[in-house]
Amino acid sequence: MAKHDPQLDDLFHALSDPTRRMILTRLARGPAAVTELAGPTGLRLPTVLRHLSVLEGAGLVTSQKDGRVRSCSLVPEALAPMQGWLDEQRRIWDARLNRLDAYVMTLMKDQNDAPRPDP
Repeated sequence: MAKHDPQLDDLFHALSDPTRRMILTRLARGPAAVTELAGPTGLRLPTVLRHLSVLEGAGLVTSQKDGRVRSCSLVPEALAPMQGWLDEQRRIWDARLNRLDAYVMTLMKDQNDAPRPDP
């Protein structure tokens, strides 16, 4: 059984929602005010703030308040644990598929080398 990692759970949960992914895509271009992030979503500000709270909880976003304006920034290095997990999964599956390929090639070779009955 795989080791449970709450940090990965938070990251995958944060990325599971299309609105949150859209917010992250926008923040990849640079910091933005919450009202700017809310505009394209068509959602009310409290709903967007809940989405931002999930992203902050996962460590993907930071926010700071300057007067009446709350701005958010992306924290790209927060994706590192997820990237590490995905790289490990890719390594495991590549090895499994390589073994399967070798097994199938052996079966095909054995089938081609088998004596054929005379007609």
